[in-house]
Amino acid sequence: MATATDVKQTGEHAARSPWARGLARWGLASRGLLYGLVGVLAIRVAVVGRGHAPDRDTALKTVAEQPFGRFVLALIAIGFLGYALWRFAQAFVGGGLEEDEDEGVLKRLSYAARGVIYTGIFVSTVLLLVGLGGGGDKNKEDKATSYLLDLPAGPLIVGAAGLAFIGGGLWNFYRGLSGKFREKLKLRKMSEVEDKAFTVVGTFGIVARGVVFTLVGVFLVRAAYQYDPKEAVGLDGALSEIAQAPYGLFLLGVVAAGLFAFGLYSLAEARYREV
Repeated sequence: MATATDVKQTGEHAARSPWARGLARWGLASRGLLYGLVGVLAIRVAVVGRGHAPDRDTALKTVAEQPFGRFVLALIAIGFLGYALWRFAQAFVGGGLEEDEDEGVLKRLSYAARGVIYTGIFVSTVLLLVGLGGGGDKNKEDKATSYLLDLPAGPLIVGAAGLAFIGGGLWNFYRGLSGKFREKLKLRKMSEVEDKAFTVVGTFGIVARGVVFTLVGVFLVRAAYQYDPKEAVGLDGALSEIAQAPYGLFLLGVVAAGLFAFGLYSLAEARYREV
């Protein structure tokens, strides 16, 4: 009978296998394509001055509508699944997947949370592929938040989710501004120009992502406090709130450019990250 140690060793071996590392890299590349496209669509809204701020579903639907779009979307979906499995593997084996030192419970939980999120994105992408996903549903956050608020301790759950997003946003600010994102990169394989370019793009992109995460968190907390699901927003809602601020279109353009930069950063990370 296999012991817990045997199971963990088997999981570590699978997580370090070439196919698992390949899936992780393709997952990072798929994340980069998604954020890059959201950034491009949001830049278009900022330049034109009208239209709805894009979300992930809108970006994926845009891919599906292109020539060979469904084939490309299928490849992206595989990447999302690979990303989710990679994060679940990190949650299971801890820091041993990438480093010699182990990581704490909170770090493992953050890996698991990202695995859950990208599993959801994978499912949404598959539904879109088979014609069951509409994309761009502006009421989906309301419906999900309303369901959670009606649960026992629902406001606490929604509020905790909001605080988690705010924490993620603040972590992105710190990670971007401190250059901490460079720690797990194969810097020795970069030229000096590539290193400098990656640092600038990574800093800008990660900070922009932090802005979006923080806004989503703030509105979730407000939804929990006011017991109003309409206060909750997703990616598109956060971008819309930015657009409605003073100098909103300019700010939207800056954040959108940052999301595009995060897409480029993810593509570079797929090549140079230690996985």
